[in-house]
Amino acid sequence: MSEVVPHGAWPSPIDAPTVTGIHGKPGWVSVADSHLWWVEPVPAEGGRVALVRGSVAGDSRRDVVLPAPWNVRSRVHEYGGRPYVVVPSGGVGPEVVFAEFSDQRLYRYRPGADAAPQPLTPAPARHAGYRYVEPIVGPGASEIWCIREEHTGPAPTDVTRAIVAVPLDGSAAADPAGVRVLVTDRHFLACPRRSPDGRQLSWIGWGHPAMPWDSTELRVATIGADGVVGPPGTVAGGPDEAVVQAEWELPDTLLYVSDPDGWWNLHRVQLNDAGRPVGDAVNLCRREEEFGGALWVLGMQWFQPLSDGRVAVVHGRSSTRLGVLDTATGDLTDVAGDHTEWAATLAGSGATVYGVAASHDRPYQVTAADVVGLQTLSHEPEALAPVDEALLPHPSARTFSGKDGREIHASVYPPRNEYVAAPDGELPPYVVFVHGGPTSRAPMVYDLEVAYFTSRGIGVVEVNYGGSTGHGRAYRNRLRESWGVVDVEDCAAVAQALVDDGLADPARLAIRGGSAGGWTTAAALAFTDVFRCGVIMFPILDLAGWRTGETHDFESQYLESLIGAWPATAQRYRDRSPSNHLDQIAVPFLLLQGLEDEICPPVQAERFVAAMAGRGIPHAYLTFEGEQHGFRQKETIVTALEAELSLYAQTFGFEPAGDVPRLQLTT
Repeated sequence: MSEVVPHGAWPSPIDAPTVTGIHGKPGWVSVADSHLWWVEPVPAEGGRVALVRGSVAGDSRRDVVLPAPWNVRSRVHEYGGRPYVVVPSGGVGPEVVFAEFSDQRLYRYRPGADAAPQPLTPAPARHAGYRYVEPIVGPGASEIWCIREEHTGPAPTDVTRAIVAVPLDGSAAADPAGVRVLVTDRHFLACPRRSPDGRQLSWIGWGHPAMPWDSTELRVATIGADGVVGPPGTVAGGPDEAVVQAEWELPDTLLYVSDPDGWWNLHRVQLNDAGRPVGDAVNLCRREEEFGGALWVLGMQWFQPLSDGRVAVVHGRSSTRLGVLDTATGDLTDVAGDHTEWAATLAGSGATVYGVAASHDRPYQVTAADVVGLQTLSHEPEALAPVDEALLPHPSARTFSGKDGREIHASVYPPRNEYVAAPDGELPPYVVFVHGGPTSRAPMVYDLEVAYFTSRGIGVVEVNYGGSTGHGRAYRNRLRESWGVVDVEDCAAVAQALVDDGLADPARLAIRGGSAGGWTTAAALAFTDVFRCGVIMFPILDLAGWRTGETHDFESQYLESLIGAWPATAQRYRDRSPSNHLDQIAVPFLLLQGLEDEICPPVQAERFVAAMAGRGIPHAYLTFEGEQHGFRQKETIVTALEAELSLYAQTFGFEPAGDVPRLQLTT
């Protein structure tokens, strides 16, 4: 018989150290030299990103290519992107070229060799002044072509970008002039790809104030025999159309994902010898679903051309599946398997496609799929620490009705712990998880951070509010000039719907989020009376400050679309900022901030907390050395989770099970 324990006080072995006990979500899968390559964050090693090599045979063999403290992570746009490329080396084993986080230089390394990694790029005068991402192998395997971001001055917007060629012989490490500049035609650049015959180069470009999910262009130029890139032309994209990935299918044919009809679909365009379109582009699979997503990190890959002419695609609405598209017929067949979410990273080798997939009861793992038999293959390169299934939530995807009847998509994770039961008639507390972005999406997958709460009797609902990805451009555009309104209304509406359905205690509702989700959390506390407390992580709190220099270059004009033209709508910026409505915040909150955050710097959090002092509202402010935008270190994650649980316990009136430190609140 189950022990009867109040919600929130349920004992659970899923403690905060358990949440950080497994490696993070793998990424950037490659196949080379009969091996799989990928990266994965390691919270227990200071949050560094490790480069891993495993077997394509599907067994458990794997090795960490670079030991600590090597950290394979790019800081381009601060969010980074694909940080490495494997280079064939003529029978002596492959080499890898990678971006090292500490100094952002490119390094060359042969796994198994006695020599340490050797720098390929110069040490800049300004720390991390040169940053590199999306490396590809250049002509004759003598150069690496990639995107370089150069920070030229003290302001966060003192930035230029180029596609450059870095010699593999290391000659540019001491001579910056050895790095050849290939392309500088747009302020932002992504997805450099050489055609199979080496005669043309394609890339994606855009400029302020657009974001890469608003308006981008697919550009193509010829490559001369001397390696010089010629004048480019636009092949696809433009105003209100966003190309997010492009790959060469043939020497004269490009495949690309774009949304001229409001949905990111896969297209084909044929080019002449000058790199200009021959005829109109063709939509290869016209569907009201997404074959792409928001280009927050560079190098995302939603499709992979296969050797037989078909294309492996990650696609869907709300969730993503792996399918195989016959480009001749338009037939799309999904690969069978129990995974419910595939990430935007794919690599192909013969009849097998490799990616990263998850489900509600299985975390993200490197996964293989047979694209002939259309079956997912077992591929678990590392045994995971078992978590008792009886402690994991059984989530459901729901669509709620919001203001004016608009649809709101969400994932509901009810409390679940088969070893305890709540008192008869007691409704559980619920926490609204708000994703960042805001142009992003929270997938419904295995997440021990969610289970940390649900196994204790606290429900979680992840809201993909209007403005989220996965539902077409019209849904994304709901936030146009409405950030701080639509997102707040949608989160409050979902919480209220759970109450109306008899699933949640109306007196014990909380909200939490980081980055843009931290903004929505703070705004919900200031402008609604639905929530009894909130956890605000590395947030935006002052829109005017963020628009006028308190963030990095990539998002420095994001608010032009989310709020309105600056300074013409300056009053709107002031009216929506939680920092200007402190008298309306009447419930406890916890504010968490990384001290090395360049996206949402601590200055806004510090002003906010200083202004809240003495107002009689219980709150706490915790800062973390060595953390940037989002928390990566084991110690930080443990402290943050335990502080969050303590806030809920003090606000909702329960005693948490286990050794959870009591958060010290001040007024």
